[in-house]
Amino acid sequence: MAKTSETTTTASRRDFLKLTTAAAPVAVAALALGGPTAEAAPSARADGLQDTAQTRAYYASARF
Repeated sequence: MAKTSETTTTASRRDFLKLTTAAAPVAVAALALGGPTAEAAPSARADGLQDTAQTRAYYASARF
């Protein structure tokens, strides 16, 4: 007999839960080890734009 869709769905849910329980410790370890954190550039403005020639030209052209 062929599997019904209900047993297939149950099996895939079980596989998903097994995967998540196995992957959780790996994710925690990756966060604990971490990498170098990105720091904001010293010339970054409060709104996130860097002070470059292009941004200065844009601001100069946008003045009324």
